[in-house]
Amino acid sequence: MDPLVIAGRHFESRLIVGTGKYKDGPETRDAILASGTEMVTVAVRRVNLDRNSESLLDYIDPKKYFLLPNTAGCYTAEEAIRAARLAREVGLSDWVKIEVIGDLPTLYPDVAATVEATRVLVKEGFTVLPYTSDDIVFAKRLIDVGAAAVMPLGAPIGTGVGIANRHTLTMLRELITEVPLICDAGLGTASDAALAMELGYDGVLLNTAIAGAKDPVLMASAMGKAVAAGREAFLAGRMPRKLYASASSPMEGISK
Repeated sequence: MDPLVIAGRHFESRLIVGTGKYKDGPETRDAILASGTEMVTVAVRRVNLDRNSESLLDYIDPKKYFLLPNTAGCYTAEEAIRAARLAREVGLSDWVKIEVIGDLPTLYPDVAATVEATRVLVKEGFTVLPYTSDDIVFAKRLIDVGAAAVMPLGAPIGTGVGIANRHTLTMLRELITEVPLICDAGLGTASDAALAMELGYDGVLLNTAIAGAKDPVLMASAMGKAVAAGREAFLAGRMPRKLYASASSPMEGISK
């Protein structure tokens, strides 16, 4: 048994799945099921919370999935704090994925505002999982103010280019051991998710890579398997790379 543990809570799946960009509620439900995930993110500012009309929440069973509200669409620390408080007030969760966008064309996070929002919300009793850049300095600052996990991007949100910053993500993994590291954003296919896990990341968060696939449900299934396979490969430890060939069968004892 190799659970993902965040703030003392155990999850058997290391894949976290978003709920945006699907064509409809049933496709969202089916993709989440196929992924094998246990944690699902929901954008507080983009979901009907009063439930007087059809809502995305109608297709997500809170008894089966752990809901992680996120502050997508927020551009200041104050907006993100307000969205997190709203999510808790309506009964979604006292966990929150903090996302504060600082640049519209790239959707890169405003890391200073993210640190501030994290600091405030941790003091208010939230379990905070911040989306951030691959900057080690800000990652450490997020931990200092109480982040329960750090979620650096693999590439800009929605690009699907895969791991664009392998070197810095590897450094983050080596230097941060206090909290889980979740690779969040920019992945495009199953091999990207497997690579993130092989780098030693504790989990992967995906949305567009699944919702934007030609067959989202099948891709969700592939992502679940890739995350599991990547984790196993990391634990197994890959063979060393060599410059020259090495026969797979021993040469000793071969008759001449």
